[in-house]
Amino acid sequence: MKKSRGILVLILTVFMTAFLVFTSAVGLGPTGTGAAKNIKRGLDLSGGVSITYEASKKNPTDDEMSDTIYKLQKRVENYSSEAQVYKEGDNRINVEIPDVTDANAILEELGTPGSLYFIAHKGSDGTENYSTTDGVTYTLNKTIEELEEDGSIVLTGTDVKTASAQVVQDDLKNNTNVVDLTLTKDGTDKFAEATKAAYEDSHDSIGIYYDGEFVSVPSVNAEIKDGKAQISGMKNAEEAESLASTIRIGGLKLELKELRSNVVAAQLGEEAIATSLKAAAIGLILVILFMILVYRVPGVVAGVALIIYTCLDLICLNAFDLTLTLPGVAGIILSIGMAVDANVIIYARIQEEISAGKSVQTAIKSGFQKAFSAILDGNVTTLIAAFVLNWLGTGSVKGFAQTLALGIVLSMFTALVVSRFVMYAVYAVGVRDKKFYGVKKEREPIRFLAKKKIFFTISLILVLSAPVAMIIFGKTTGSALKYSLEFQGGTSTNVTFKEDMTIQEIDSKVTPVVEEVTGDKNIQATKVVGSNQVIIKTITLDVATREKLDNALVENFDVDPDLITSESISSTVSKEMRSDAVKAVIIATILMLLYIWFRFKDIRFAGSAVLALIHDVLVVLAFYAIARVSVGTTFIACMLTIVGYSINATIVIFDRIRENLKTAGKKKDLELVVNTSITQTLTRSIYTSLTTFIMVFFLFVLGVSSVREFAMPLMVGIVCGGYSSVCITGALWYVMRTKLKKK
Repeated sequence: MKKSRGILVLILTVFMTAFLVFTSAVGLGPTGTGAAKNIKRGLDLSGGVSITYEASKKNPTDDEMSDTIYKLQKRVENYSSEAQVYKEGDNRINVEIPDVTDANAILEELGTPGSLYFIAHKGSDGTENYSTTDGVTYTLNKTIEELEEDGSIVLTGTDVKTASAQVVQDDLKNNTNVVDLTLTKDGTDKFAEATKAAYEDSHDSIGIYYDGEFVSVPSVNAEIKDGKAQISGMKNAEEAESLASTIRIGGLKLELKELRSNVVAAQLGEEAIATSLKAAAIGLILVILFMILVYRVPGVVAGVALIIYTCLDLICLNAFDLTLTLPGVAGIILSIGMAVDANVIIYARIQEEISAGKSVQTAIKSGFQKAFSAILDGNVTTLIAAFVLNWLGTGSVKGFAQTLALGIVLSMFTALVVSRFVMYAVYAVGVRDKKFYGVKKEREPIRFLAKKKIFFTISLILVLSAPVAMIIFGKTTGSALKYSLEFQGGTSTNVTFKEDMTIQEIDSKVTPVVEEVTGDKNIQATKVVGSNQVIIKTITLDVATREKLDNALVENFDVDPDLITSESISSTVSKEMRSDAVKAVIIATILMLLYIWFRFKDIRFAGSAVLALIHDVLVVLAFYAIARVSVGTTFIACMLTIVGYSINATIVIFDRIRENLKTAGKKKDLELVVNTSITQTLTRSIYTSLTTFIMVFFLFVLGVSSVREFAMPLMVGIVCGGYSSVCITGALWYVMRTKLKKK
């Protein structure tokens, strides 16, 4: 790169950084487009709409309620991945949708969840003037029970897997709005039989009946065998989306009626956000200063890249309409620390090349080239996990996966593109002395493998402490882990105060009283907008504790005891959601194993990587069990973060082993190769763990209680990940390599 071009690149970098900082902080135009304040936020940060439905059936079964909750959860995820659906009492279902304020609009769009029927025309089947002519009013002269008896009902809503509005081209190449249906396996068989009869016998219509009326009466133009149908003739996109929405919401086992709807305020005050942002700012500044101290000029470049990364992350969260919760804020702060990793790998390589006697220009070029494979493989494996979690996960798992994937892509871009251009520009303008880049001192290989039995013993004790602690606590307390209300349900207490309290006042006055009575340090207090009502969610309270809480509220706030009501609520993380999460993690782990096997051409690399990953997860699980940290939605986010962090650290070690194996020759000493590789990457392992730890530490020190519960096990996971990458992964591969013959 010429000097003039280098100056231009640096000037553009300064302007681009300033522009991104301004955009993410203030925004563009009168509405502040791109500003962090406009990011879609969850119930904990911005509030939203809370809707309570009641089942029309008097005594619904647990299976019926569970199935309805799960399907309704999938439906409301169209509004936000952080929307929550849970059971209240015996026959009520609560729906909470964040970052919306118009309850009526949501209710109108969501519709009344109820039963949906596909009814075949049989001459006098109870429908009047059964055709698809526009403007015709269709009536049902028979009851649903009578239609079921004579076989007129060919499908119900539970036979529909998905329904979506689409725009397709007709025979004349004109765009037309349609609704695409995908049926379940049972639905496919039943629909094939029904459409065949309708088509062959000229009974050309199958009406869709929902909530007391026909919503569509499409003609049957052919026998449909593959379970995929298309309803055409929509006037516009709104009509198509309305029909698709109706079909989706109608596929529930229970018919529900609206009981009440409220607009609720944020569960956490501005102080929670302010302290998290303060922690992020302090951590980011310290990480940049650390990078400058260690890597000098490249450290400055890394600092610029980190600032650009942070701004791009915030802008993209806004652009892609991703929902941000307080754990999500913590995740972004964590990702800033993890984004340092790529820069550390690159700059450590540059210092190695300089110490090997190469010129600064050659060292920079070689450093980026040699670091590329480790960065690529580490990030691709994590991207695989994010893709599978987004594909199969639900709720907070899906939201976490989207945020994770965004962070990975942006960190790779800033490290491999932004940092590279800026580094070449800095060199081009005259910063060429080796002293500005640093020289890595050559170390004698540390004999890590000589201590492998000690490391394995320590790890075995740590891993076994998880099931042992869970068994002990399970027998002594009745609960292996300290499950929060998101996992095991709890009690919802509705209190009407005599004055309209702010979130800050609730946090400072009400919350301490509730925590003291219930012993729950993770209560969720939500204010109902436009009233003096506050909804307080806690762990499950027995009758005595409920009475004690009622008395405490009356004594401290002079509340009318008749205006305090309590209900049992189910977990917001349903059995099906947990099953989806476990399935997603298993599939993601298998795919990561296959990718590592493919890239490293040796399944022993993949096997030891997965074993190290399981090791880190079990150690963090042991911490949850022993320290009695609450297991809630942040637990899922924490474990998924550890998976991504652990696999990334392992890949760096394996990449260096792979490289050293190529240069070691046929008479290679495997133990020396492994020890050398771990020693060469030791600096990276320590620095990356330290910078990430710094970010999470300040989050723990300055954050509110719910954030601290997320940060504490993360710090354990970071330390454990650093330990396993240095002491376990290489040793595992060595044992497998020497004990297992390669096929």
